[in-house]
Amino acid sequence: MASPKKIGIPWPEFNDGLSYDDVVRPSDAGLTLIEFYSTKYKSSAPLQGWLQRIKSDQITLDARVVTDPNTILRVGSKLVYHRIPWKEPDAPHTIEVLYEDDDIIALNKPSGLQVLPGGLFQQRTVLTQLQWETNNKSTIEAHQKPHPVPVHRLGRGTSGILLCAKTKLARARLASYFADGTSRIEGKGHTNQELGKIAKIYRALVSGIINNDQVTINQPIGMVKYPGVAKGLYVASQSGKPALSVVHVLERNVKENSTLVQVKIQSGRPHQIRIHLSFIGHPLLGDPLYAVGGQPKCLDCDFLDESFAEDGKLREIDNPSEVIGHLGPMWILKWSWVRI
Repeated sequence: MASPKKIGIPWPEFNDGLSYDDVVRPSDAGLTLIEFYSTKYKSSAPLQGWLQRIKSDQITLDARVVTDPNTILRVGSKLVYHRIPWKEPDAPHTIEVLYEDDDIIALNKPSGLQVLPGGLFQQRTVLTQLQWETNNKSTIEAHQKPHPVPVHRLGRGTSGILLCAKTKLARARLASYFADGTSRIEGKGHTNQELGKIAKIYRALVSGIINNDQVTINQPIGMVKYPGVAKGLYVASQSGKPALSVVHVLERNVKENSTLVQVKIQSGRPHQIRIHLSFIGHPLLGDPLYAVGGQPKCLDCDFLDESFAEDGKLREIDNPSEVIGHLGPMWILKWSWVRI
């Protein structure tokens, strides 16, 4: 039996850094450089952090480095903040290819690897490895084709099948299939109860013993402010968006006080399974973030390091909304999609 195909190039020690562009609007004209950045992007760094960045030649104004924080801005001027390269947290780089044809590629995403750039992970992602794999192909025809792109997401701590589209048609078609489930629970789609062309099935080990063999959870999921997460954290919230999970018990381990479950989700809200299982009183075993009730365990900043990083940014916790403990959910795609 042939060994499964794998892709992946080892990560360099440092990434390439990032650049953030702004054009000064009429409403911002007359502000000083430090006023602009410390008020518009205070979630990125405090006042002292932005002063440090300016003094470190990380800001250009109309393609020229500016180090005076009191420089007055004019309408139409182009500002660029150059974030220096940094060493991203460890992440696996090897990915197994489960299936591939002219339209799609199915990957077995390992736990610990982020799908798309975000937060501390701007280079160490599945998307980067797909780009590198395409660029390494020697044929001119290969370079003319767009590189595959993921059509859905899996949490960084989640392992399982990740579908990626190799053509625009495949991307559009698969994206519509994934969106269909969410549309159904929001009342925008068909009224039948079938999961559609794609079913999303996970396995997870949770704390405590779930007595019922099947549990349906339709708790909405919304967002609250949370330290260390600029855009906020998703939690169980009555004012949130509709979310539906159906939990099937596979095995109960009374001795270890845990339950192995299979979860089908029709919607795809961020951290839906973690939130829903904790909402019913059975958080994922070892989950450091969500507690019973679908809420974060703490809303204070005791665990944050308030010191400045090298580029003036407050040191970040390692994306707390993605951390998975002892045994994260294993994402399994039911192969019920229709050929394109």
